[in-house]
Parts: sequence; structure tokens; C-alpha cells
Amino acid sequence: MNNSLVSITDYNKEDILSILDAARGFEKKPDRDTLKGKVVATLFYEPSTRTRLSFETAVVRLGGSVIGFSDSGTSSSTKGETLNDTIRMVSCYADAIVIRHPLDGAARYAAEISPIPVVNAGDGSNQHPSQTLLDLYSIRKTQGTLENLKICIVGDLKYGRTVHSLIEAMSYFKPEFKFVSPDELKIPEEYKIFCRKHNIPFTETAELNGSFNDADILYMTRVQKERFQDLMEYERVKNVYTLHNAMIKNTKPNLRILHPLPRVNEISMDVDKNKKAYYFQQAQNGLYVRQAILSKVLKTGDV
Repeated sequence: MNNSLVSITDYNKEDILSILDAARGFEKKPDRDTLKGKVVATLFYEPSTRTRLSFETAVVRLGGSVIGFSDSGTSSSTKGETLNDTIRMVSCYADAIVIRHPLDGAARYAAEISPIPVVNAGDGSNQHPSQTLLDLYSIRKTQGTLENLKICIVGDLKYGRTVHSLIEAMSYFKPEFKFVSPDELKIPEEYKIFCRKHNIPFTETAELNGSFNDADILYMTRVQKERFQDLMEYERVKNVYTLHNAMIKNTKPNLRILHPLPRVNEISMDVDKNKKAYYFQQAQNGLYVRQAILSKVLKTGDV
């Protein structure tokens, strides 16, 4: 698929580690000219702050140029242009495409018809591989390893594409998971089957307080209003979990709190000053990881 990154399963363990190693180099030296003369199109059919800006910053800091749109309302899709036609048209102008789309599978479809590499920046509730790679980078940076870690994942496990990608990526590193969610947002059965198939131990609970005292990583997620067809269901679960600073008191010294952001009410602002809070640094790491991803798909030689 033209060197595309659509799912985290497109990369094996060696690919993942090479991205993380390259990202470490970009953190030390983010400004280069390896994409000089290259054009990357960012097609964001859904709102985004961190993902879009970090991809665009990654291109600029590597000497490339960016085209595209941050609101599908400004594109010809409002006139009825199909995704097929948009991808074929944009591929005439750019060297790679970064796409976010509300439909599961849209990025895979784009990659199959595109003559240039496509990077999935999130497709519905399906996958978000670049977020997963920056999550892995953040985990390895804070823990010194990816191996044999206890990871507690909280919130929207049903629709949370970052959660689904993270489970698959961590399967190479012997993790242990604890899934914390209300019944309405439990982890889909297919990911439980995946864990069993790969001998990954996991437990499920609806109780947040105390559930992460033995964890190395606490991965919080927001309840995503945009994924609910039934807004009454959303109203029932939107504020089900809120992490407060007092709840972290009995956790391990090495615990780090991650969140793909944006947050709503699931992490109280009193947590922000705790040294275990890492979500803003995690977002910064996205720049270096996305520099590595673009370098890989465009074959610059940095990865």
C-alpha cells in the first residue's frame, strides 16, 4: 500500500522500535531539511488540534510544505465530491497524505486507491496509529522500557481508537492490562480475544479508585460524544470517572498518567502539577514521533 501507515498492525516490532529510536534523534535535533521539496497534504474531515498541528509542524521543521484542509466544510466534499475523487485529486499535488475521517476504514480505503503514501490520523473508532506510537515513545521514555508493564486504561474503551491501537502495539512487550469502564463502554470482545490469543493477562472493573495503585501507566480517555448515536446514553456516562490528585497518593513512584487529549472532566486540573502527570509532555512527543513516521513513509533515510 505504497508504504502507508493505516493500522498499527502495519508495523512489526522492529518497525515500531525503529520509529521510536528515530523519534529520539528528532527530539535531540528536530530542525532538518530532509523533506525539502516535499509536499504533505493534511485532510482533516474531523476536528483536531494536537494531531493536525504536530503533523504540520513535523513537515515544516523537516523543510517540507503543507497543503490541505482542517475543516471538511471548506472542501469540495460539501459539493458531493467522493473520498475516492478527493484522494485521487490530492495525490496529483502532494507526496504523502495524512487523513482523519469519521468513518471506520476510510484510511484503509484511501491507501488502497492512492498512488502516494497515506498516514491514518484517526478513522472513526477504529485506529489511530501515530497516537499509539507517541504513546509507546512516552511509555518507554518514562519507564525506561516497554517490557512487562502494568497498564490501567480508563474510560471509553468501546469507541476509543487510541485504546484499540495501544492494545495491539503493546502485544509485543508482555504487558498486563486492567480495563476500567462502565458497562456501556466496555472493551469490545474482539480485543479480549486478541489478548487471550497473545497470552496477555487482563482484568475488567467499573471501579476507578484504587484500581491503578499497582500500575506503571494510567491511561485516561475521554468519553467521546461524537461517537454516540444515542445522546441519552452519552449523558449517562459522560462524567462517570474523574481522576483527582488525592487518588494518586498510594500509587507507585514510577506511575505516569497519560491521556491522548483533549480532556473534558476526566482529569481534574489539580492533577496537572503532580510529577506523575505526563499528558502535556506526551503531546509534545507527538512532534518527534510524527517526524519519524513521515520520514519513514517518504523514505528519507532517517528511519
